[in-house]
Amino acid sequence: MPTVPSSADLLAATPVTRPLGAVPALVALLRFRLGGRPLRLRIAMGLALLAVLGLTVLAAVVPTQVDLPADLIPQVRLYLPAAVLVFLLTSVVSGVSSGGGRELLPADQAVAFPIGSTTDHLASLLWAPLNLAWLVQAWTLVASAAIVGGRGHLGATVLPMLLWVAAATAVAQAVAWGVEIVRQSPHGVLAVRVVWGVLGGAVLVASLTGRAVTAARALGGSLIAGTSSAGSEGRWGVWLLGCVAIVVLGALAVWGGAWAAGQAARRPPRSQSTVETRVYAARPDTRSDFLAMLRIDRASVWRSAPLRRGIIFLAILPMLVALAGQLRWETIPVLPGLVASGVALLFGVNAWCLDARGTLWRESLPVAPRVALAARTWVMVEMLLVSGIATLVVCSVRAGPPARVEQLLATVVAALVISVRIVASSLRWSVRHPYAMDLRRARATPAPPGVMLGYSARLALTSSVTGLLFSAFGQTLAWSWSVGLGALLLATSAVSLVRTARRWDDPVARAVVTRTVSSL
Repeated sequence: MPTVPSSADLLAATPVTRPLGAVPALVALLRFRLGGRPLRLRIAMGLALLAVLGLTVLAAVVPTQVDLPADLIPQVRLYLPAAVLVFLLTSVVSGVSSGGGRELLPADQAVAFPIGSTTDHLASLLWAPLNLAWLVQAWTLVASAAIVGGRGHLGATVLPMLLWVAAATAVAQAVAWGVEIVRQSPHGVLAVRVVWGVLGGAVLVASLTGRAVTAARALGGSLIAGTSSAGSEGRWGVWLLGCVAIVVLGALAVWGGAWAAGQAARRPPRSQSTVETRVYAARPDTRSDFLAMLRIDRASVWRSAPLRRGIIFLAILPMLVALAGQLRWETIPVLPGLVASGVALLFGVNAWCLDARGTLWRESLPVAPRVALAARTWVMVEMLLVSGIATLVVCSVRAGPPARVEQLLATVVAALVISVRIVASSLRWSVRHPYAMDLRRARATPAPPGVMLGYSARLALTSSVTGLLFSAFGQTLAWSWSVGLGALLLATSAVSLVRTARRWDDPVARAVVTRTVSSL
């Protein structure tokens, strides 16, 4: 005769709870993630959210309170349909390159939690605005709508653009999940590359032939802009119909994205597994420890799916923009810095997470700590300089010969200085603030989304200000000013690199980084 309850009795006494829906599960997951953050970080995130909302309001109000040039409003009205579709295109490119979206919880950590694919998709939509490029384009659309509409019915003018921003983000995520499904098929990678090549060629041809604005109007960009104009003019029937259509499009995109996310979750990551299961032939030994570490770091970058896709997109997109647009030498010094910032955000801001669990093996090698640091630094410099130089060459060809030799020299010095400064900042953040992130997954990022937003803002601000400063020097001053400023900035970056190297020499600091990035 049993004296204690059996397992069957315990199961019978335990109430059966239904699993949470997608939205309650997302709320619970957000509370779980935020609950593990320090109080000061949660306060900072709240302040950042308020700042974003405040800047959105300013983007809508300020254009209606200042006197604008008379020829600005017709130009904005002409190019607004193209800007509407450019926002959709860049959102699609961002989603496709990140494998469908960003993760609120990494896949290996989500095993212990009942998180469905719909919750994963909603989290991707929630994290999409945590991107500086997304925010800047959204503010630009809102400000453009306010410029075209003027001071009449400001809320009705801006609302269609805000709805379009949300709907376009949902459409982009749905397309990205669909591309991920195709990519995981036997010949999906080739098919995706062919489609991207055809679309890129079509955009390039339309831009070079001057039909980009006409094509944007034909593809529906004028419908979104027309809905915003209808709100400013008081044509409420057209305005309401347009807003309803945008909302329906967004709702269908959310539903389709959730279905596609479920289908993608049931398929193995073919692109990454193909790289990891391939047989690689043995290569001869290198001549030094530095070259051996350099070989490992290069292979780690190119064998990671998100890094490989991100580098390819960042190398191609600026070239397409340069070939499609009319560039001037006054703006060229800014472009290589923005591309270098994007490359650094792929892995440089948390450079040691590139090894993940392999960091323990790396630390066991009989190699001096600074050798590993030097190899990682050199790989970052290679990636930044190659992408920046490629952008610089295409932009310079498109812009034609410079009016002054000083402009060319200032542009070259700016590309070098910005690359070194970005490397110095990225290594400092990597050593001081490491994060455990697995870059093997197609949707991985080197740091949490909120941290990535802060990093992108700081890098974009630094590269833009530096590029504009060198542009001004190249237009008005002698070449010695650009060289002198470049030498000064390179010296400050060298000091930062030396301090980071000294911190890396500390066994305790190095152990903290190793423990953090390998704790996956």
